[in-house]
Amino acid sequence: MYVNTTTWVISMIAVVAVLAFDLQRIVRHPHVPSAKENWLALAIYSGAAGLFGVWIAIAYENQYAIQFFSGWLTEKSLSVDNLFVFLLIMARFGVPRQYQQSALLVGIVLALVLRTGFILVGAAAINAFSWVFYLFGAFLLWTAWKVGRQKHEEGEEYHRPRVVKMVHRVMPSTDRYHGTRLIAKEGGRWLATPMLVVLIAIGLTDVMFAVDSVPAIFGITQEPYLVLMANAFALMGLRQLYFLLGDLLNRLVYLNAGLGVLLGFIGMKLFFHALKENELPFINGGHPVAWAPDLPSWLSLTVIVTILGVTVAASLWHDRRTARSTASGTPEP
Repeated sequence: MYVNTTTWVISMIAVVAVLAFDLQRIVRHPHVPSAKENWLALAIYSGAAGLFGVWIAIAYENQYAIQFFSGWLTEKSLSVDNLFVFLLIMARFGVPRQYQQSALLVGIVLALVLRTGFILVGAAAINAFSWVFYLFGAFLLWTAWKVGRQKHEEGEEYHRPRVVKMVHRVMPSTDRYHGTRLIAKEGGRWLATPMLVVLIAIGLTDVMFAVDSVPAIFGITQEPYLVLMANAFALMGLRQLYFLLGDLLNRLVYLNAGLGVLLGFIGMKLFFHALKENELPFINGGHPVAWAPDLPSWLSLTVIVTILGVTVAASLWHDRRTARSTASGTPEP
């Protein structure tokens, strides 16, 4: 898939313009978005992703469009897990609702910048050493096991990273919010506001999730342009999802199990691809392994949609069963 420089530049300008417009609007008018505003923005972003996929199919090939949609869905589902941590951070630092949009959008910009860096490094490593797929595959399988064993619990607390604690110790700070300002003057002294600490916490969370998500999408497509655009579209609309889902995230009790299965599938796909491209001398004498299956893009998309669908359906079924048990006073089995 050859993407010329003009296409790259136009795409990057469009992404930056959307984020810049969103950021300046929120900073100037901090507010709690209405459900109508969130649904409208989410519909626009999702529609734009759909149109982009159609354009990829027309301008290039159908398989690349399928790879884009698979990557977009995967990154969007992994981003939902980000939201749960963001909820904990906002609750831990008591961020006023009208300022949460600003913190989230800055976090999204940081996530996009970090993921772009990881994507460039990952693409360079893959082009130079095909055995990197083994490393990505092993990392995703380990992450799948780790994520699958975790549980979302409503009473879970956010544990501040050491870096955040160091900020409190090293920098003079205040517990008062001064709008969206990162530093403010109190009693003649310049102090760090809680918003600065919140952004640092969100940034550290972004690093953690970028390390997980970038190898995952490389298991779906190795086209840097598709990888970057799938991440960009997945992050757009994340802020709206945060306010729409809210406490509903606690009802997705099987989210981590579903993400574990999803990452496990992509990890195995990466291993098969590594065997197909094998250059390691101690595996089949450095020759490609003939028996390793080459999973087509349409099958990957089908599996991803099925895993996400079953995860949501099972979570909703569990939520309804729990609600019925609570209403009837019968303990859940």
